[in-house]
Amino acid sequence: MNLDVTNNLKLMARNKEDLKVMSAYCQDSLVFIKDMVFLKKNKNFIMMVNRFMWEDAEKGAFRQSKRIRCAIKFDEVLKVKSKKINQKNKNRVLEFLAIKCNEIPNNNYEIKILFAGESAITLVTEFIEVIMHDLGQAWNVKHFPKHKI
Repeated sequence: MNLDVTNNLKLMARNKEDLKVMSAYCQDSLVFIKDMVFLKKNKNFIMMVNRFMWEDAEKGAFRQSKRIRCAIKFDEVLKVKSKKINQKNKNRVLEFLAIKCNEIPNNNYEIKILFAGESAITLVTEFIEVIMHDLGQAWNVKHFPKHKI
């Protein structure tokens, strides 16, 4: 797991434990359906998210909550399925919950990207290789995500 805290966040996941860390950083991100694409020929699934900067929010109660644009690229993707996502509604915003990963037959992996409202994207990959990279400058937001426990 590579973590560059000197500038924008950059992470690489190569196993299930790495994906758990990446999932935590992505929690409460917002993603437009139009900002997700499967490049079948290249075997890449890419999504651009507005990531809530939990690492910044947790530094102190008086800090301003922020979001930043973040690219997440999944490599060696063989297949993509979606559940409860109308791909024609390109401007719909999905609320990111978590990334889950399981090994499946043929030495492949099933990576599930879970969203609020029981929406999900399932990727079948040959191995785990995911890159997450913040882009540009963060901006202040008023809403601080809260969860019922």
